[in-house]
Amino acid sequence: MVMTLEQFREILGGNRRLTIRTIEAFPEDKLFTFAPIEPLRSFSKMILEILDIERGYTRGIALGEWEYSQPFAGVSTKAELLDSCHETKEDVQKWWPKITEERLHTVEKDPFFGGEMSHFERLHYALENEIHHRGQGFIYLRSLGIEPPAFWER
Repeated sequence: MVMTLEQFREILGGNRRLTIRTIEAFPEDKLFTFAPIEPLRSFSKMILEILDIERGYTRGIALGEWEYSQPFAGVSTKAELLDSCHETKEDVQKWWPKITEERLHTVEKDPFFGGEMSHFERLHYALENEIHHRGQGFIYLRSLGIEPPAFWER
């Protein structure tokens, strides 16, 4: 491995801190309603997808229990969305110690999206998905005349 599990977890954590600051930068009404063009979704919907994927993958890798659920589907305020981020962080912190390097190298069919990949590739996909959607959030903020958070501050 190029980095330790703990180093990778810190990268994930730094990205999440930046994503949370991006959520905080949105006016509440625009967080749930604004999308610059069809078929783009609101930033809140993208965040819910990020949380669902992170929860599903981390739980599955750690416990071998694969479930793609949407526990935060009813979220309708910025405070609830931020609480959902914190709840996901707490659950992931609970599951993370059960993930071993050996487990990360295990290749299995993806139970949610198909195709085979290693569990590390799954976590990497989840990270890239978050970065991609946060980038969209930055564009949304700029479209609304709001300066996004500094990218380099994690």
